[in-house]
Amino acid sequence: MIRKPEWMKIKIEGSHNFTEVENLVDGFELNTVCKEANCPNRMKCYESRTATFMILGDVCTRNCRYCNVATGRGREVDKDEPINVAKVVKKLGLKYAVITSVDRDDLADEGANQFKNVIKEIRKNGEGTLVEVLIPDMHANHDLLDIVFDEKPDVLNHNVETVRSIFKQMRPQGNLDNSFEVLRYAKEKGLVTKTGFMVGLGETNEEVHEMLDKLNELEVDIVTIGQYLMPTLKHANLDRYVTPDEFEEFKRYGQSIGIKHVESGPLVRSSYNAGNVFKKLKDKK
Repeated sequence: MIRKPEWMKIKIEGSHNFTEVENLVDGFELNTVCKEANCPNRMKCYESRTATFMILGDVCTRNCRYCNVATGRGREVDKDEPINVAKVVKKLGLKYAVITSVDRDDLADEGANQFKNVIKEIRKNGEGTLVEVLIPDMHANHDLLDIVFDEKPDVLNHNVETVRSIFKQMRPQGNLDNSFEVLRYAKEKGLVTKTGFMVGLGETNEEVHEMLDKLNELEVDIVTIGQYLMPTLKHANLDRYVTPDEFEEFKRYGQSIGIKHVESGPLVRSSYNAGNVFKKLKDKK
């Protein structure tokens, strides 16, 4: 077992806001990736009265070796979920909402219509809330992607997760070229695009640079890079803890080649601090 360095140690403390967010989410029978994926930033996000909503159930049809979300047969789609997500977004006063999901390869539309309906319901509130969606690859099927893209989410996020040399090992049911196509097509459709990947799984720093080169080629607007953490001993082994200096170098490199904004750090996660990251991107224009 590799000893956790000081920069990875997180102070855990509860609060009234944490309890309120958890009670709201539970009360409307919603899921958050914060909880299901055991995100290290969960306390901080809930304390800030925000969360990343995970739609389409809490069971994923894919079995990725780094992820803590349960794998199995997908649950029945909750028709009330879009309305309930919108209600909680309004109750929390969110100006920037992040919506993700489990993979639903078992559904004919792979969950595309549920994303569409969530976006519509949030915007019905008339609060001007910005919406970022973090979608599965949907097998890069343009007809399915169009269902989501035509709703014009403020940010279209799809994670590439890791570098090519270890991608298939970590995501046996995934396809990196499909992920690249999702990002390419989203940009073709005029959307602000975002992606993220983990380090510490056995990749080299040169491979990180190569991934950043590819994402720049795809004109991705925002890239997030964070440290992989083992959810349990049954998951993929941690290769190493990447140092803060290396994360800073990844950020410098990515932005030096033309990527508009790179968020890179040990505790960075794709949806963490997403509203502020989007604001930073807009401020640069």
